[in-house]
Amino acid sequence: MQNYDYIVVGSGSSGSVITNRLSEISNISVCVIEAGGTNQHPYIKMPAGFIKTINDKRFNWCFKTEKNKNVNNREILFPRGKGFGGSSSINGHLYVRGQPDDYNQWSQLGNYGWSYDDILPYFKKSEFKENGSADTRGKDGPLFVSDIVEKHPICEEFIKGSRELGIKIQEDYNSGDQEGIFYYQRTIKNGARYSAYDAFLKTAIKRKNVDVKKNTMVLKIIFEGKKAVGLVCEKNNKIFQIHANKEIILCAGAIGTPHLLQVSGIGNFEHLNEIGVKPVHENKNVGEGLQDHYAVRVANKINLPNSLNEKASGYKLALEIIKWFMFRKGLISYSPAHVGAFLKSSPEIDFPDLQFVFTPASYTEGMIGKLQDHPGITCGVWQSRPQSRGYIRATSNNIKIDPIIQPNYLKEKIDQDILIEGVKMCRKLLKTSNIEKISVNETLPGEHVKTNNEILNFVRNNGATVYHAIGSCKMGVDQSAVVNPSLKILGLENIRVADASIMPTMPSGNTNAATLMIAEKASDLIKKDLN
Repeated sequence: MQNYDYIVVGSGSSGSVITNRLSEISNISVCVIEAGGTNQHPYIKMPAGFIKTINDKRFNWCFKTEKNKNVNNREILFPRGKGFGGSSSINGHLYVRGQPDDYNQWSQLGNYGWSYDDILPYFKKSEFKENGSADTRGKDGPLFVSDIVEKHPICEEFIKGSRELGIKIQEDYNSGDQEGIFYYQRTIKNGARYSAYDAFLKTAIKRKNVDVKKNTMVLKIIFEGKKAVGLVCEKNNKIFQIHANKEIILCAGAIGTPHLLQVSGIGNFEHLNEIGVKPVHENKNVGEGLQDHYAVRVANKINLPNSLNEKASGYKLALEIIKWFMFRKGLISYSPAHVGAFLKSSPEIDFPDLQFVFTPASYTEGMIGKLQDHPGITCGVWQSRPQSRGYIRATSNNIKIDPIIQPNYLKEKIDQDILIEGVKMCRKLLKTSNIEKISVNETLPGEHVKTNNEILNFVRNNGATVYHAIGSCKMGVDQSAVVNPSLKILGLENIRVADASIMPTMPSGNTNAATLMIAEKASDLIKKDLN
């Protein structure tokens, strides 16, 4: 049996950070285990390759949600990254921290040490951002965060038009004040994706004290009593064990982490017995509390032949691919969303509760994937802090069988009401004089969809995940928690969780930046115990 001081399960966003930070200490050994491969395919490096990786099982677990009446009994594709960099290798590149109040709420729930002032240094530690205030932005971190260089003329018109609605220009939505309209910041460097692998893991795996086991499945955690001591793994149909002298750190994400815990005997004993798992430690909250952003998109056909749709097929696409390989510019260097906004669904609330994405392109059926064959534009929206809660549940003692993923989208009426307002605001943004002059008609949902009930039915039928799953191993000090504020699993020894599953509530934005922050803080917590 191989022995290591620390074993990191998953080389995604959080696993990459933790492997890097722990291996800075040369006299400790770190093993990182990854079910996927190296993720060096051109689809990964091309920012626009997102469209290809979203349902490619080489890089993506390609889960599906359980059917639910609130989304008219649809299964929804639920991408999760597989391979070096995890979901940061297939995501939409957007770097969004959230609002200070998000993290202050974590602290108010009893998670002391997780307020905005506490965690801001960890956001800064991760990032390198050329511009922006040094008070709030990192200048020396490994993660390259860039601004959009090629600003599409339709995006410029969209931003200009928003002034008619009284929307302010936001210079830096990651500086502590989100409200307004802006160009998104992205994890793209010189026209290519810059994932957590590029920023953190690539450096770490060159160190002599790091061992990487790729294409290796963790089957279960080995416990001696309540102490986690090792893992049962499989590679090339061979099963073997590895041992952790100090700690096992779970970084498998909001789906993988609770799933692994459940098949290892940590969860609701009644459920574990039903699926043939020998119970080790009961915590009924493992897998519960799943949260996700649920997005819907409004699209217009336009009368100008300069949307991205026209460049995405035939010889024009071939030229764009050549341009990217030669200059790292053009269509292939774009993130899926160009312009964003954080706005309030009602003037009566204190902070924005809606996030918008705009792109000078339109997609078949309104979702990311295949571009339409006519010029178009799209404005998407999701509720920043949904109240609906779902769950992850293993269906077998065999981890290779997908778990039930039930986000319970739109379960709470407030989520329905806010998204209805969001669709109305998308329509307003696409009806300003600047956009109206280039629009032919609304193609999604269509002008015939008018009443609140009709809009809600459209939302139920056409919404989908924005790939921001969190909360399934909640951090806290109450009866609903799985880990404490030091990220140690309650009631167990030598095991922590350090990924998006620990977030007690949803940050107001894309979740990758917050996941990296959690990993930075987790690394310091682990080092503190080591000392």
